[in-house]
Amino acid sequence: MTWIVFDYGGVLSLPQAESDADDMALAVDADREAFKRIYWERRLDFDRGDLTPLAYWSEVTGRPVTPTELARLVAMDVASWANPDEGTVALLGELIEDGRDVALLSNAPACIGDGIDELPWIAAIGHRFYSARMGLVKPDRKIYDEMARALDADPAQIVFIDDRQENVEGAQRAGMTGVRFTGAAALRAALSDIEG
Repeated sequence: MTWIVFDYGGVLSLPQAESDADDMALAVDADREAFKRIYWERRLDFDRGDLTPLAYWSEVTGRPVTPTELARLVAMDVASWANPDEGTVALLGELIEDGRDVALLSNAPACIGDGIDELPWIAAIGHRFYSARMGLVKPDRKIYDEMARALDADPAQIVFIDDRQENVEGAQRAGMTGVRFTGAAALRAALSDIEG
């Protein structure tokens, strides 16, 4: 396999803590339960780039947000996804040290992608694909096809790793080897099995 492609949230980073969403709601004096519900209900549209940050956060809070509130929410959202999964990041480092071709494919709004790009443990990944920049989201097959084209790789030469089964299946429909992430140790074993 030529390329090993990682999802970001829940694979390279730890999942967002529920307390982070509570803190965001509290920061703008929003109802916590409604905030969290709409945060996820509208997230794929935000990930796809169909909503601007202003439009998305205004929907999540249930009212127009001020420029100061918008900046604070974006910063808090980025921070909530910026905690590395140390085991996966260590494995990523080993792959890079071994000269392996690695990439990242994440459902992420452009502002989150900008924040991820600033993380030092992501900098070594030369090819990073974010859904909002592509106008597509996983598990739509088109996003995998576009990534393969950008990497100039046959889909059969790509291993795609994601914590969500539907995204793994999307990669498999595109002709890639899909691996469901359940932890760094299991991923290490799965990659070893794939490469025989």
